[in-house]
Amino acid sequence: MKVLSKQDLHDILVGCTVLGTGGGGELDQGLKMIDEDVEKGYEFKLVSLDEVPDDVLIGSPYNAGSISPLSEEEKAKFKDLKVDELYNVNSFKALEEYLGQKFYATVTTELGGSNSAIAFSVAAKLGIPIVDGDPAGRSVPELQQSTFEMNNIPINPLSVATKFGDVVIIKDVVNGVRAEDIVRAIAVASQNTVGVTDHPILGKDIKNSVIPGAISYALKIGKALREAKELKKDVPREVAEAGNGYVLFNGKVSDFNWVDKGGFTIGETYIEGQGEFEGDEYKIWYKNENLVAWKNGKAHVTGPDLIAILDRKDGTPITNPYLEIGMEVTVIGLPAPEEWRTERGIADLGPRHFGFDIDYKPIEEIMG
Repeated sequence: MKVLSKQDLHDILVGCTVLGTGGGGELDQGLKMIDEDVEKGYEFKLVSLDEVPDDVLIGSPYNAGSISPLSEEEKAKFKDLKVDELYNVNSFKALEEYLGQKFYATVTTELGGSNSAIAFSVAAKLGIPIVDGDPAGRSVPELQQSTFEMNNIPINPLSVATKFGDVVIIKDVVNGVRAEDIVRAIAVASQNTVGVTDHPILGKDIKNSVIPGAISYALKIGKALREAKELKKDVPREVAEAGNGYVLFNGKVSDFNWVDKGGFTIGETYIEGQGEFEGDEYKIWYKNENLVAWKNGKAHVTGPDLIAILDRKDGTPITNPYLEIGMEVTVIGLPAPEEWRTERGIADLGPRHFGFDIDYKPIEEIMG
């Protein structure tokens, strides 16, 4: 078991935001949450999968909802309701109470700037460790897109807590797709954000059901970004190399659009090439996360491989839909964890799942 320093935690969250591929929540929110916990004296402990006892229970706390900015109408609708900032902890404790057993540790539901921070913060506040593993190895838009689902680990029972004090226990659910629809509906009715705890899992089962070392990988990516920045290197390129990935495009954001639909932020980003990419155009489609890219009108890199947009100067990962026209960016691509490159993984997170008539091709084959 490793006690994480404040610098470790910052590097992890930066790495998680890169691996979040435009989704997974805002880095600033995650850092603020962790810094407040550190100031209050909470300790953050990371436990490897082989250290987890077989007979303990582990839960996965996170936020679900849209990442779109709130409209004035949405703000006004809820202005008279009191907000409980501990709704994630409330969700976690509610599931413990329902199960009649305390959780030994938390595990992230995905890697992202604030969603990963939630799992860390809940663990620290309750004095338990976080597992060095993740059921996505990136951010994903839909609850059923997980290695838990691939390994037939039930998502239920699960708990949902709103910021306003509502708590729901979902005892049974038909499948992960139904869980996604139900949780998303509660989020839409609750200012687009709810705290969820799901996939209660025994230690003996988690060891073969998540991507091992995912948090350590995020730490590696975040550390590479920070060190490249300190040494005034080409930050996006250094980050890509740290993840065995590639620089896909350099350019200037020329246009973008997005809509909030069904609890998801869905949109497109257009980038006009610069430097070695002068005269080229790049387009990225996202559903919370960047999932399909085209270069000069031809399909390029797609999910399940990772597509991240970084600020070209300092490598700051940019989340959707917070782009600005004229912003100079670098698009990097990283290979997906091997679990996503199986037939099942490609069916769940490849371009055809999202309605595109495109076959998935591994990034290393595309980039030569």
